[in-house]
Amino acid sequence: MNEEQVILVNENDEQIGLMPKMEAHEKAVLHRAFSVFIFNKNNELMLQQRALHKYHSPGLWTNTCCSHQRDGESNLEAGKRRLKEEMGFVTDLEETTSFIYKAPFDNGLTEHELDHIMVGYYEDSPKINPDEVADWKWMLLDDVKDDIFQHPESYTAWFKIIFEKFYEHINIKK
Repeated sequence: MNEEQVILVNENDEQIGLMPKMEAHEKAVLHRAFSVFIFNKNNELMLQQRALHKYHSPGLWTNTCCSHQRDGESNLEAGKRRLKEEMGFVTDLEETTSFIYKAPFDNGLTEHELDHIMVGYYEDSPKINPDEVADWKWMLLDDVKDDIFQHPESYTAWFKIIFEKFYEHINIKK
């Protein structure tokens, strides 16, 4: 199977090319990505713990799902596809904001992404894909915020950035 390609973008989110995912992370090239946040009627966020064999951030807690858009795929299409692949369900999503971040990892790779944040709602338990997800849980946003403060090493880099800088874009009450 061919390695997945990521969409290279400029700071205006205009596509400028494609590159194999690992090469983009080795070279720290800016590329398009997304982060999905799923809430229930109690305004609890569904968190996932990344699978223990992931090539970066294994075993860390993060938002409901995240990944990279494919060439020609909209942000919403990508979010729904990956939500199904990782968490075993699909729900309507709404785009809220986007931001650029750069996070180096201990293994020499670097995430340099223009990350699109999407929010959705779901009431049932997911059917997690063990190749992608080790565990999951519902948590109130205030509890997540407190836990990130007390245990920052337990969370992914992008999730901590979103919570620090873009909290108002995910704290949308229906």
